[in-house]
Amino acid sequence: MVAPPPRPRARAVFRRADERRALAESLELGPGEWLLATGDELRFRRAQVPARLLERLRRGEFAAEDEIDLHGLTARQARAALREFLAAALARGLHCVRVVHGKGLRSGPGGPVLKHAVNVWLRKLDPVLAFASAPRRDGGTGAVYVLLARV
Repeated sequence: MVAPPPRPRARAVFRRADERRALAESLELGPGEWLLATGDELRFRRAQVPARLLERLRRGEFAAEDEIDLHGLTARQARAALREFLAAALARGLHCVRVVHGKGLRSGPGGPVLKHAVNVWLRKLDPVLAFASAPRRDGGTGAVYVLLARV
């Protein structure tokens, strides 16, 4: 009986690819857009949205009519999924949705990739009137409530 040839030494191919992809994604956002820490709250409102409404959103006084969880996605996948989700929400006439981006606790020294990216993307989308980190019971700084314009 002939012994099978020795197995090739294991290489961390996927881990290296993931690290390269994370580095590339971290470079997609411009300078000054990486100013958040893991526990920082996100808040944004357009000029026509009263500050009181943003506070109500932050306290969770609006019921989220749908949600998307972006955990485990790359920034590119998350961006596409978020755009598709928001387009569907607008088409259905939803007013408030929750986006779970995670806190980025395992993102390494660069900080939370998806949290930062979601913060930037939502600000650039016209139908987004306001967004705020969810109350602790609904994900805290790992999720945002998003108020959408009715179309």
